[in-house]
Amino acid sequence: MKKLVTILVVLGTLGFVSTAWAGNDDLGQRIEDRLDRRGDRIEDHLDRRGDFIDERLDNRGDRIEHRMDLKADKAREKGRDGLANRLERKGDRIDRRSDLKGDRIDRRLDRKGKRVDRRLDRKGRRINRRL
Repeated sequence: MKKLVTILVVLGTLGFVSTAWAGNDDLGQRIEDRLDRRGDRIEDHLDRRGDFIDERLDNRGDRIEHRMDLKADKAREKGRDGLANRLERKGDRIDRRSDLKGDRIDRRLDRKGKRVDRRLDRKGRRINRRL
């Protein structure tokens, strides 16, 4: 009983449990559902954030590549083909690296969101079983 009271006090402090819930038989299920929803919201937020970062890096890489191509065109007009080729290759490398970095960040945030969601799900199930 002492553990149950401690759990209820902690959850009440965190805003998961109101005093109106304290007498209900399905308190554990309500807590579990609330933790599930919170996990889903966190996962969705991290997914959106990863997509945003990935898109920004893609756009930045594209802009840099475009600028390098313009510089390469100017160099080629002046008969400096070697410099033009190097600039184009460098622009391509920068674009690829920014794409890869964006993809890595997106995947990392996606994994983190899934971990948080799973942890909250497990915690909700444990609380529900204890109650």
